[in-house]
Amino acid sequence: MKTKNETQKFDLGEIAVRMRDVNLHYGSFQALTDINMDVMRGEITAFIGPSGCGKSTLLKCINRMNDLVENCRIEGSIEIGGKNIYAPDVNLQTLRKNVGMVFQKPNPFPTSVYDNITYGPRLFGIRDKATLGAIVEDSLKRAAMWDELKDRLDKSALALSGGQQQRLCIARALSVQPQILLMDEPTSALDPISTGKIEELCAELKEKVTIIIVTHNMQQAARISDKTGFFLLGELVEYDSTEKIFSNPAKEQTERYITGRFG
Repeated sequence: MKTKNETQKFDLGEIAVRMRDVNLHYGSFQALTDINMDVMRGEITAFIGPSGCGKSTLLKCINRMNDLVENCRIEGSIEIGGKNIYAPDVNLQTLRKNVGMVFQKPNPFPTSVYDNITYGPRLFGIRDKATLGAIVEDSLKRAAMWDELKDRLDKSALALSGGQQQRLCIARALSVQPQILLMDEPTSALDPISTGKIEELCAELKEKVTIIIVTHNMQQAARISDKTGFFLLGELVEYDSTEKIFSNPAKEQTERYITGRFG
């Protein structure tokens, strides 16, 4: 018999996210055109491309963050666990529990470290103090922060450094046990040491959490991702193994971007 938490999960197959003929319009402007791609479970997938190419827009489609944008219209299908997440009967709360999001700038709540991490579990009905305490410890350990913060759980999250705040936001996202973690340029505002820690963290997490990361840092994509998609003007130009994208791209546009000749 499945627990309540298990019934709230998507039944992921080998393909974590399947996108077919995805088009997105903001009013009369088309921001994404005919996106087709399969994101594999247990991998890190990087979206690269110049500013305004649609990579962050597509990322937000995967947990329906674009629902909040006025005059936004999406066509095509995005399937997770064989279910089109834009179907009318999809529970948004369940979707966002399973598809977490980490943003470009750290955005901890102006509360304690403990309250930041327990916010999601409390939202889903967990009240038992021992259970919440275990979730805090587990989430911080998964974010490689337990030793740093175990004696500071009652301190304000805003007192942490920028790098610590971003890892705390990752721990907060992990507290509800998502199956997929979306990361929108999570290290762009951080120093090299903090960036390195988050990259190491991603490599450790992918065994249990499928990660999709938007990055302007091509070296980062090359270091940590298994697959890379190159976007340009709202189109997916090329999508392949990261090694192939960076060593032998099939499209001239990709090669020009990778070698720094535009973008």
